[in-house]
Amino acid sequence: MCLVTYSSSNVCALRGATVYLSCTYEYPDNVQYRPTTVRTLWFTKGDNYQPVDLEHDADYTGRVDSSCGLVKCTGSRCHGTCTLRIRDLRQSDSAVYKVRFTTNQPGGKYTGDLGVKLSVKDLQVKVSFPYPTILTLAELECHSICGLAGDPPYIWFRNGLYVGQGVNYRANILSGNSYLCAVEGYEHLRSTSLYAPKTPSVTVSPSGEIEEGRSVTLSCSSEANPAATYTWFKVITDYSSRELMQGPQLHFGSILSSDSGQYYCLAENKYGHLSSNSLFLDVQYAPKTPSRTMSPSGEIEEGSSVTLSCSSDANPAANYTWFREHEDSVKGSRQNYTITNITSVLGGNYFCQAHNAIGLHSSPFLLITGNW
Repeated sequence: MCLVTYSSSNVCALRGATVYLSCTYEYPDNVQYRPTTVRTLWFTKGDNYQPVDLEHDADYTGRVDSSCGLVKCTGSRCHGTCTLRIRDLRQSDSAVYKVRFTTNQPGGKYTGDLGVKLSVKDLQVKVSFPYPTILTLAELECHSICGLAGDPPYIWFRNGLYVGQGVNYRANILSGNSYLCAVEGYEHLRSTSLYAPKTPSVTVSPSGEIEEGRSVTLSCSSEANPAATYTWFKVITDYSSRELMQGPQLHFGSILSSDSGQYYCLAENKYGHLSSNSLFLDVQYAPKTPSRTMSPSGEIEEGSSVTLSCSSDANPAANYTWFREHEDSVKGSRQNYTITNITSVLGGNYFCQAHNAIGLHSSPFLLITGNW
């Protein structure tokens, strides 16, 4: 019978540190006068039948080595030990590590199924604001979830420069400053930096021209730790904005022309807040129903001149074409169409057509009549 016993079922270590995992294994010295030979490996990937040897795993290249050797044989049993060393620990190294050993005896393959659960953690900084009258003055506390042997001293850095020593540090939290702690003598064992949001960026999807009725999403992102929360605003005047909603995205399921305008987001965490630059949404749309006027209005005297005018709300601005009822030919291709020396032959219903790259819309008829 083969056995594997791990020295610990749970191990906690800091990111960047070196950790040692160990076990003992036991197997028969020989079977029917056949001396037993053993090959061992550590693995996290694969299974008991096809384990991936850590020393051949690309994720651990240059960072692992194992040492497995025979301790002694007593009677018919042999006892060995295996130690795995992992250097420069990463968060991705958090896993269950198992030993698989293979002997030259029939059925002589065995895996220690329980394994060792390794948890890789960062140093952490707890933050409190105990001074109500000074909102930016904070108490920072450095600690490790893992617990470190010998209670080693901690050191503090602001913007990468050493500023003090101790478990606690008092700091004025201002935008632009970042803080972290480390284990003295092992400065590579550091917490993540804590800092206020950096200038947020705003993107629009889909990019390019925006047509009315389309689905449009604005996204806001900012580098911050802890992660920022986001609030969206629309600029109303040079001095005022309207709060819209909270969240990293502002979504328009079917955008309207009235949604055109300037938008920005505010990124915020407990260390500060910062606004993005404004993004202008230019919603394009086909011409609305054109309005048309006639000058002079009313009945027109024969031989005089009359000017027809057309206007339509559109983005981009509309171009205009004039037509006479029941005629296909274009009468005019400007916003204003003037008829000089009018006669009864030129009277009747006229209409304009407003068009741009998005679409077109025709006006109702405009009747030219006179006393002729």
